[in-house]
Amino acid sequence: QVQLVESGGGLVQAGGSLRLSCAASGRTVSTYAMGWFRQAPGKEREFVATVIWRGGSTYYGDSVKGRFTISRDSAKTTVYLQMNSLKPEDTAVYYCASRTSGGGLYFAGRYDYWGQGTQVTVSS
Repeated sequence: QVQLVESGGGLVQAGGSLRLSCAASGRTVSTYAMGWFRQAPGKEREFVATVIWRGGSTYYGDSVKGRFTISRDSAKTTVYLQMNSLKPEDTAVYYCASRTSGGGLYFAGRYDYWGQGTQVTVSS
């Protein structure tokens, strides 16, 4: 089992920045990738970004490309999401997720473990 704990959410004005963190513990040796999804009220869970643990390749959803950056600290088993140029439509609960296998990186159903989520609210 892997436990994921997110932090760093909050309220920010449009155009501002936030950095989310997700610390993993437990059986992390089997981690293939860690990433972020988000879910706004009444909407489906949306892929934001993911990073392949070995090698560090990164992938982003179209709506955040050029504004968000995902990174990892292997020694701390922590993944970060730097969010810049935030927009009101970025408002959502952001979830950290990890997986032990490849393929279907953009699909929430392919991730094995999930954090509790952290609220990000962007005011206009």
